[in-house]
Amino acid sequence: MTNVVPLLELSNIGKQFGGLHALNDVSLHIGRGEIYGLIGPNGAGKTTLFNVITGLYQPNSGEFHFNGRSYQKGAPHVLAEAGIARTFQNIRLFANLTALENVMIGRHVRTRAGVFGALLRNKAARLEEKFCQERAHELLRYVGIGKPGHTLAKNLSYGEQRRLEIARALATEPLLLALDEPAAGMNATETESLKVLLQDIRATGITVLLIEHDVKLIMGLCDRVAVLDYGRKIAEGVPEEVRSNPAVIAAYLGADDE
Repeated sequence: MTNVVPLLELSNIGKQFGGLHALNDVSLHIGRGEIYGLIGPNGAGKTTLFNVITGLYQPNSGEFHFNGRSYQKGAPHVLAEAGIARTFQNIRLFANLTALENVMIGRHVRTRAGVFGALLRNKAARLEEKFCQERAHELLRYVGIGKPGHTLAKNLSYGEQRRLEIARALATEPLLLALDEPAAGMNATETESLKVLLQDIRATGITVLLIEHDVKLIMGLCDRVAVLDYGRKIAEGVPEEVRSNPAVIAAYLGADDE
């Protein structure tokens, strides 16, 4: 994808944990409407970078711009309100709440009734709650969860729980949907269905950032791919370029000593 308009721009991002340099001068930009993949061997720094982007970690150095604004010290709730939504590598649903309630929780980042409105149940709060319910039902259907919304999250299949996390993230009305290994544990049929869903999401104008160990999925889905190794970006480009990059091959397969 050429001439993309940047939505997320990271410049020379560094992150340290004591003496460990988890990220070293990582720079990348993600264009509006892209599906952007982030791959690398275990311990490469993918999750650390992901956590910087979503506000769980604060970078020690570098610049962070999203949608034209600086978010150098953006907390998770600040970045969520700005338009960054995420899922987690390990499913983090409210297991004993219904599927509908899980999605509605995501939607509340956009509500305006406040504590007093919720307690008093005034007209504005009731209308807002009704809209949240309707939108949650729409999103459950959109991601392909056919079971009734009152089904407890823990009673959904593994694949449905993954989709429920995506529905909850979409409820925040994100500009950037950041997914941490959404295909982990899925079979081939579920992975192909996920691929179609992510293409549909991109078609609505939402930008997608994808960390994934399934390199086949990344290469068949993403517009551009970045590769991390030992906390540094070693490659970036369209899938065909990245797949044939000698540094990427060495990182995954090991360099030939000769």
